[in-house]
Amino acid sequence: MTTTPSPSAAAHRDWRATAAAGTTVLLWASAFVSIRSAGEAYSPGALALGRLLAGSLALGALLVVRREGLPSRAAWPGIIWSGLLWFGLYMVVLNWGEQQVDAGTAAMVVNIGPLLIALLGARILGEGLPGRLLAGMAVSFAGAAVVGLSMSGHGGASVLGVLLCLLAAVAYATGVVRQKPALRHGSALQITTFGCLVGTVACLPFSGALISDAADAPLSATLNMVYLGLFPTALAFTTWAYALARTTAGRMGATTYAVPALVVLMSWLLLDEVPAPLTVGGGLLCLAGVAVSRMRPPTGVTRKNPARPVEERLHDAEHRETGRR
Repeated sequence: MTTTPSPSAAAHRDWRATAAAGTTVLLWASAFVSIRSAGEAYSPGALALGRLLAGSLALGALLVVRREGLPSRAAWPGIIWSGLLWFGLYMVVLNWGEQQVDAGTAAMVVNIGPLLIALLGARILGEGLPGRLLAGMAVSFAGAAVVGLSMSGHGGASVLGVLLCLLAAVAYATGVVRQKPALRHGSALQITTFGCLVGTVACLPFSGALISDAADAPLSATLNMVYLGLFPTALAFTTWAYALARTTAGRMGATTYAVPALVVLMSWLLLDEVPAPLTVGGGLLCLAGVAVSRMRPPTGVTRKNPARPVEERLHDAEHRETGRR
């Protein structure tokens, strides 16, 4: 018999998942400032490898302390795919792309990612595309485009840079969707730790560049690289996985539309870069779209086929198959 969780327990879990998603978005927003600083001294591959090494060491130590061990065999396809695409390819090409185009253009192109996550989640994971999610993503994407245009420089964008940011968006979206099923077979910490390790191994060819760059880099750039590994990678990717296990990939992807708004605010507070009115308006649109996409249907409304997490639907299908046997 399956026990239905009480409303209070469900609300408590939802609060923790929301807090985890908020932590991820805040730390990923801070990463843009650190990437820009560290990227002046480190090449794209070296920066990615240094960030992943710091993240892997922190996550590995935590995994040992918590004695969680290895995830089950069924989790490894998702771990490997997310490690190669999201931890590895995404970080390298994003670092490279941001050296070719301004931050505004990069933000606009990379923000195709959440749209791809929703579409891939519907196709591969069988997730629905609720009207609120689509409406919220449309509003947020418009806001991200406004922020990007307002922050873009006057020079022409590099075609190579745009293509690299587009590749980063595709790698990010595919990695997220591939990671989602793995969370059925391991904890958020396990999936994140081994995904980070896979990405680190994939970036080992950049070891020579990392050693060379580290010898000449100022301390501030190296500290920014370590920060990227400990917080926007080790902590933020773990809180992301925790929240992703408790909602759909599409809704989690839409949450990241808050990042451009937070980057604008952080630049204002930390770098004394006063945003233009158009930038502020775009940031508010991003936040409004996230709020719309995460709204739940009014209580008391009964639907014939309520949307459920993909894990529950897969579990029910397996149970029915076992019954036939």
